[in-house]
Amino acid sequence: MSKLKVAVVGCGSIAKYLHLPEYHLHKNVEIVAVCDIVLERAEEMAKKYGAMAFTDYQELLKLEEVEAISVCLPNYLHASVSIDALKAGKHVLCEKPMATSRSEAEAMIATAKDNGKKLMIAHNQRFVPSHQKAKEIITSGKLGRITSFKTTLGHGGPEGWSIDGADSWFFKKEQAFFGAVGDLGVHKADLIRYLLGEFSEVGSFIETNAKNFSEVDDNAVCILRTVDGVIGTLSVSWAYTSGSDDNSTIIYGEKGILKLEADPEYSLIEQYQNGEVINHKFSKIQTNGDGGQTSSSVISHFVECILEDKEPLITGEEGKKSLEIILAAIESQVTKRIVSI
Repeated sequence: MSKLKVAVVGCGSIAKYLHLPEYHLHKNVEIVAVCDIVLERAEEMAKKYGAMAFTDYQELLKLEEVEAISVCLPNYLHASVSIDALKAGKHVLCEKPMATSRSEAEAMIATAKDNGKKLMIAHNQRFVPSHQKAKEIITSGKLGRITSFKTTLGHGGPEGWSIDGADSWFFKKEQAFFGAVGDLGVHKADLIRYLLGEFSEVGSFIETNAKNFSEVDDNAVCILRTVDGVIGTLSVSWAYTSGSDDNSTIIYGEKGILKLEADPEYSLIEQYQNGEVINHKFSKIQTNGDGGQTSSSVISHFVECILEDKEPLITGEEGKKSLEIILAAIESQVTKRIVSI
């Protein structure tokens, strides 16, 4: 089998610690080119992976041998670069959030369809073993009717791992558009949709109250209702200090509860009304702070979908639905009202 030839646009931390290492470790992939507006960054990654270095992504897209692109850029560039790559005949794996508006997301989806190329959004929560097992348990009916949930994602902020530190685009409104609610909230929105289905209403409190240098939010708490009437909370933060990172989710059902990534030893705990407790040990969720995400399954799934002509688990349509929850949360903060999706 000939190797899938890929390129990565943007050589910041998410490319350095996830996309490039996972592509490099995949036996059916060859990294052909990398691009960054900072030449030194592009050259560093090009040298490490035996690729060509570019500072203009439009020049990179002219390479006929490149079959697929990872878009690892500031949020405001996700849509335009993805659309250009799709028009150039490349499959696209775009970092989350996929876009900064509903119209941008729709344009990305339409362009992928018009050009017969795959568009996948790089949400990793669906690939976490504890989350996949929880989905299996919920679907089986073992918990009975689901009534509520709470899901959280928090850490000390992008300055701790972003290549530019506190000067990163993450904190600049014009480039990021969202803060923690878009960076982290869209991950948990995607997860809770995966576990419980679609949502109909969102309310939120979104604040910038922890980082005085930031132009975007760093704390958010959202209240959500599914179309089936399940209610719960989604909270995210860039202000968790002293190594108090949290990536937990708890699902409440009429017969018991599931605790996902909420215990230091067990990745998933099942607790039932009859006293039964089942503890599951799975591999931990990798983070950039661990030195790289070499087995997130995001890259391997994207590659598999191209080579075997399968639909990605997180299509553009799926990415758009998760984005719409975050857009509704922002609208709720602005209008001080519950927003229907």
